[in-house]
Amino acid sequence: MAAKPKDAATVIILRESLGDPEEFEVLMVLRHMDSKFVPGSYVFPGGCLDQADYSPDIESLCTGMDAKKAQAIMHNMSSPEKAIGAWVAGIRETFEEVGLLMAYHGDKTLMSFDSEDVRRRFRSYRKKLQTGEITLQNMLLTEGLTLAADRLHYFSHWITPEFLPHRYDVRFFVTEAPANQEALHDGIELTRHVWLTPKKILEGFRRREFDMVVPTLVTIEELSHHKTIQEIISSTKRKKVDAILTVMIEEDGEIVEYSPDGRVFKNMPPSVV
Repeated sequence: MAAKPKDAATVIILRESLGDPEEFEVLMVLRHMDSKFVPGSYVFPGGCLDQADYSPDIESLCTGMDAKKAQAIMHNMSSPEKAIGAWVAGIRETFEEVGLLMAYHGDKTLMSFDSEDVRRRFRSYRKKLQTGEITLQNMLLTEGLTLAADRLHYFSHWITPEFLPHRYDVRFFVTEAPANQEALHDGIELTRHVWLTPKKILEGFRRREFDMVVPTLVTIEELSHHKTIQEIISSTKRKKVDAILTVMIEEDGEIVEYSPDGRVFKNMPPSVV
């Protein structure tokens, strides 16, 4: 019997290329080799929804998004609370895993780590969130912040194949990295982070130097067809997002993954169950 997939969210974070302002880069993080799911693969920051992510009072701490609107966008989520919880989880996991916080001050200016005092304070919050000493809601109320939910744009929806023992029902969002904040992987679940253009990522994948699971690869390929960050974000406004469930089977000693669009992938991570 197939394992039931857990609700999860992941965030595709983009920034203008430092070397060429006419290009953009994607933040990729490398999963620890001891991870139970896709170890040693490059992914986007993200993780499972916690119960606190869809608690009754979290909606009041979200700017630009409410539960009703979230479920209208995410039409196949089980409840309005879970729908807005995906936005919350995406922001929380991004902060916990790479230290980037999409949040607004009371005047709706975006959070900026523009002093050593602020950086030190939020490094402490990040550690306490990772260990469960505080909740995201605690931090927001203490600092007078709201989540910049309107900066996360719904991009795609992937479900882990039934073939695997650990399964996730993942909502993908895309956003532009906040200014005056620096990404730093957590050193726990993630062992490296890089900013690369989609072209460079695909080149690394073809050289077998950049392992990715099928949803990540397909996402990077889609991003590569766009020229600017704004073009990508604008594309989400007219996008119909349906769940994508690939079929993974073992054939002649190889793991083969079949996509609903007819594409076939062989020996992609995770190649060993």
